[in-house]
Amino acid sequence: MQPTKISPATLSKLAKLGIHHRADLLLHLPLRYEDETHLAPIATVQAGETVQVQGTITHNEIAFRPRRTLVCRLEDTGGELYLRFLNFYPSQQKQLAVGKQIRAIGEVRMGYYGLEMVHPKCRAVDGDTPLQQSLAPVYPTTAGLSQPILRKLIVNALETLPLSDTLPDALLKKLKLACFADSIQLLHSPSPDISANSLEDRSHAAWRRIKFDELLAQQLSMRVHHRERGKRIAPKLAAHAKLTARLIKDLPFALTKAQQRTFAEISRDLAQPHPMQRLLLGDVGSGKTIVAALAALQAIENGYQVALMAPTEILAEQHYLKLRDWLEPLAITPVWLSGSLKKKDKQFAAGRIASGETLLAIGTHALFQEQISFHKLGLAIVDEQHKFGVQQRLALRNKGKLDVGRASARHVGLKPDLQKMEPHQLMMSATPIPRTLAMSYYADLDVSVIDELPPGRTPVITKLVSDERRDEVIARVRAACMEGQQAYWVCPLIDESETLQLQTALETFQLLTQTFPELRVGLVHGKLDNIEKARVMAAFKANELQLLVATTVIEVGVDVPNASLMVIDHAERMGLAQLHQLRGRVGRGAAQSLCVLLYQQPLSELARARLKIIFESNDGFAIAQQDLQLRGPGELLGARQSGVAMLRFADISADEDLLNHARQVADELLHDFPEAARAHLQRWMANKRDYLHV
Repeated sequence: MQPTKISPATLSKLAKLGIHHRADLLLHLPLRYEDETHLAPIATVQAGETVQVQGTITHNEIAFRPRRTLVCRLEDTGGELYLRFLNFYPSQQKQLAVGKQIRAIGEVRMGYYGLEMVHPKCRAVDGDTPLQQSLAPVYPTTAGLSQPILRKLIVNALETLPLSDTLPDALLKKLKLACFADSIQLLHSPSPDISANSLEDRSHAAWRRIKFDELLAQQLSMRVHHRERGKRIAPKLAAHAKLTARLIKDLPFALTKAQQRTFAEISRDLAQPHPMQRLLLGDVGSGKTIVAALAALQAIENGYQVALMAPTEILAEQHYLKLRDWLEPLAITPVWLSGSLKKKDKQFAAGRIASGETLLAIGTHALFQEQISFHKLGLAIVDEQHKFGVQQRLALRNKGKLDVGRASARHVGLKPDLQKMEPHQLMMSATPIPRTLAMSYYADLDVSVIDELPPGRTPVITKLVSDERRDEVIARVRAACMEGQQAYWVCPLIDESETLQLQTALETFQLLTQTFPELRVGLVHGKLDNIEKARVMAAFKANELQLLVATTVIEVGVDVPNASLMVIDHAERMGLAQLHQLRGRVGRGAAQSLCVLLYQQPLSELARARLKIIFESNDGFAIAQQDLQLRGPGELLGARQSGVAMLRFADISADEDLLNHARQVADELLHDFPEAARAHLQRWMANKRDYLHV
C-alpha cells in the first residue's frame, strides 16, 4: 500500500496538533471511542446514554423557537426519538428527508419533544449496511480537520509505516509489557469485546505500554541532555568571594544554613566550564532572592552580565528594588526593562545592556525581545520559571550564546572546534514541587532546595470563615488597621460575571471604602496600567495605605512586613498552590499574622478538600504533594502555560510504578542498548529537541 498524499492545507492543520511527520500520526491516540458495533432498539434507550440507533425519518421541520433549529423524528419498530440540529446545511436537511433510513449515534437526553439527540453523527443506510467491526476512535482535532480525514490518515500510517519495537525482548519480558505494534493497533482500533472502562481510564495493557514508552522517552531525553551539557561551553565564573562577602556582611540578617548550602552548590556549578542548569526550589518566604543575588555577584565579579527575568511586572520590579538596595553600595546599578517603559527609556536600557555598561538587567519577557542584545551574558536567572513558556526560556538562554575563538576554547579546557559559549542558567520556583514530580520533570536539572525559613518568621494562622460571617471579618480588618497593622483583601475577579456571581475587586473596593471612611484603602488589579500599579504598591509598602484590595496579581513578589492580615474572598474558587502563595504575603514581620479564607456555601467536594488541606498545613511541600493528587501535574507545574506539555498520556501520580521502572530502564538502555535508546528517542522526541534543552 502506498502512503497517502497530504495537501499543504491539511499539513498546516496537522502541525497545529503537533503532527509534523507521518510517524507522528501513530502516536496521535484517541480521546475516546464510539460504539458503532451494535444497534440499540429506540424503545430501550435512556437519557444519559451514548448509543447507536437506526430507523426511518417520519417527520422533518425547521422550528424557529427559541432559535432556528432542524428537528427530525426517527422511528424504528418499537419507539421514536428526535434528532435536533442547531446549525445545519440544506444538504443535511435533504439527507434527513422523510422516508430516509438513517443510522445515528450520540448522547440521548430529555428534550422539549421527549428523548432526543442534539447534533448526532448520522449517515444514510439500507437494510444491508453492515455494522462496524471495531470501536470507532474519536481523535483530538482542530478546526477544518474532520474525524474521517484523521482516521484515513492514521489507518494509512498504520498500514505503511514500520511498527517495530524499540525495546529489547528481554526487557519487555522482565517488565511484563505488551509489544508496541499490538498496543498501537489495538488503541487505534479496539474490538468491541475489550472493556470500555479499561480504555476510558487507560488501565488496559496497551495503554500501560504506551504510557511506559512516553515516560521512558522523557527520562532518556533528560539523561542524554544532562550528559551532553558536559560537552558544551560556558564561562568559568570563579568564586572570588569579594563582592559576595561584602554583601553578606552588609545584610541586616544572617543567611540560613539552607541558603548557605544552596549558594555553595550554585557557586561550584558556576566555576565549571560547562553550563549550569540548576533549579532553586523553596517555599514562600524561604529567601531565594538573596541566593540569586549572590549567584549574580559571582558572575559580575568575573566581568560577565546577568539577566534576571520574572513573569509579572510587580514581581520583576520587587526584584529590581530589592537588588538595587543591596547592590548599589557595591557600585553595581541594575537596569530595569519592561514592556511598559517609554520608548526612550527602553532604548536607553537596551543600549546599556548591549554595550556592557550594565552588568545586571532585571525585567519581564521584554529581556528576550529581538531588539535586546547582551554584550557578555554569563548567567540567566528565571524566577517562577514554570510560568514562562518553553520557547521564552529558550529565547533568553540563546541571548547569551557567544562565538568564542579557538584560544578561548583551549583556555576553558575544551576542544578548539567547540566554539559556542552559552550562559549558565538558574531557575527558581516558589511553588514547592513534590520529590516524585521533580525527579520526573526535572531529571535533566540539578536541584537545590531551601528547606528552612529564616528565623523570626512566625507561622501564619489560617481560619476558615463562611461568607455568612462577612461582617465579623470586616470588623476584624478595621480593628487590625486601627492598631497600626496593614491588611490585604484578595478577590478572584475584576469584572462582574453572570455565571460565577463573585464579589469583584471593584465592588469590594467601593464597599470597603464606604465602610471604612477612617482608613486609606487602595486597589490594584491586572487591568491597571503599570505606572498606576507601581504607585499603589509603593504607597502600600510605605504604609500610606492601610488596606489593599487586590486580585491575585499580588500572588508572588510582594513583600510588606507590616501587613499581618489577609482576607481571601471566595477561597473555594482557588487552587491550593495559589492559596498558599497568597497566604505567604503575610507573616513577613514580627507580628502574629492571620489569613482568613472566606468561602461560600455549598462547597464542592474538591473545594472542601482544598480548604481542609490549606487550613491544616503551612508546609508548602506537603501542600504541593496533595495538590498533585487533587489536580494532576500539568496544572501544578504550569504545563498549560509552558507551550508544550511534557506528558500527553502518562500521569505521574497515577502511574508512579511505571515512572520508577522508566527511571531504572533509562540508565540500562543507555549503557547496554544505545541503539535501542536512540530509536526510542527518535520515535517519541523527534520534533522536540530544542525543548529538551530548557
